[in-house]
Amino acid sequence: MDVTRTAPTRLAAWQRAARELALVAVLFLAYKAGRQVVAGHAEVALANGEWVWRLERLLRLPDEMLVQGPLLSHELLVRVANSYYAYVHFPATVLCLVWLWLRRPAHYLRLRRALASLTAVALVLHVCVPLAPPRLTEITGLVDTGTRFGPSVYGPPDTDQLSNQYAAMPSLHVGWALAIALALMAVTTGRRRWLWLLHPLATALVVVITGNHYWLDGVVAVVLLVAILAVLPTAVPEPPTLPSGPVRPHVVPAPRRAGRRRNPKIPAAADVRLRPPGRG
Repeated sequence: MDVTRTAPTRLAAWQRAARELALVAVLFLAYKAGRQVVAGHAEVALANGEWVWRLERLLRLPDEMLVQGPLLSHELLVRVANSYYAYVHFPATVLCLVWLWLRRPAHYLRLRRALASLTAVALVLHVCVPLAPPRLTEITGLVDTGTRFGPSVYGPPDTDQLSNQYAAMPSLHVGWALAIALALMAVTTGRRRWLWLLHPLATALVVVITGNHYWLDGVVAVVLLVAILAVLPTAVPEPPTLPSGPVRPHVVPAPRRAGRRRNPKIPAAADVRLRPPGRG
């Protein structure tokens, strides 16, 4: 084993991992800063929520209550939706990033750039246009299913210091889910690759069922993601790595000279020379 070549490779891998962790930390700190900026803007966020709800009615979008209402009498289904919202979004994204980082570095880089760009744009919109989710907007009639049935990832909006509950648009749940689905479709072959789209479709339904987002929140996230992917360079697969050991030369045999086939009954000149003297 060549230690001199393995050590720099491991060092480069650790440096890359440190850069990725630093990027996640920066995004998290930016999200926390956005939470502090929008503190005290609840009235503006609620007014924007009512405006978005009325805009959806003008656009003839289906009422979110038509999706949530029939499920409120089925506690198990609502709990499943709450659990999907709480426990699938972030772990699924992390697992996809780790797998791509280990197996498809070029596709990982494209996905990481897409997620970082989408999150950065979303943070700007969250600060500039605070928006209350439908579960906090009285005019929508939607219920906070997390608080009523559990599990819930949010506390009271006025005292919640961890998350920004007035950041409904765009929906990062929908945007991230679609981003990882497209990334996995790019590295999957066959018809089964279309099954990855079930994740963003399920996420879009879940965020509405739980009352955390309007339809337009998901639509805006999809539009932003498509625009970002159109600008980012496409993933270029890395060339295969050469073996670390000595390379053996490949010997090509000399071609045979074309000619008539020798009759086995007639001895060749070389055979005559090799015969013992005095025979034949």
